[in-house]
Amino acid sequence: MEQTIEKNQTASFISTANLLEHWQGHRGLTRRVIEAFPEKDFFEYSIGGMRPFAAMVQELLAIAAPGLREIVGGNTEELNEHLDHQNNKAQLLALWDQSTDEINRLWAQIPEEKFQETILAFGQYEGTVWSTVLYYIDNEIHHRAQGFVYLRSLGIEPPYFWQR
Repeated sequence: MEQTIEKNQTASFISTANLLEHWQGHRGLTRRVIEAFPEKDFFEYSIGGMRPFAAMVQELLAIAAPGLREIVGGNTEELNEHLDHQNNKAQLLALWDQSTDEINRLWAQIPEEKFQETILAFGQYEGTVWSTVLYYIDNEIHHRAQGFVYLRSLGIEPPYFWQR
């Protein structure tokens, strides 16, 4: 028996609250990866021409809360990956924590039906709100995996990926 599912079907298998919990679980794990880095290596260590992990973290910070501000407010945000952190890991961790709190605050302002709407994230990337949020999560997982590789190459055991 074949079943047809419409592309924009509104029924879901995960609630928005569960999706936020899933994302925040990933964010908590990424935070532990940041913490695992020695200060100097966090800002300078690179393999194969990839950026240092601090630069990847700045990208994640430039996307998450600003992206949700855009979803909630409807105003295009500038994608700014150059944060004032003074090469200080504690400063980036503080920014990470502020972003986490802001994500929680903004998430509560997104009505369920909004997740089906089409947006143009950062004035460049078209998709539904739900697909855009999934991209934010996927992008974080991608960069965290690069951080795992860096940590292992430095002889540091990364946090277990399943402990979210």
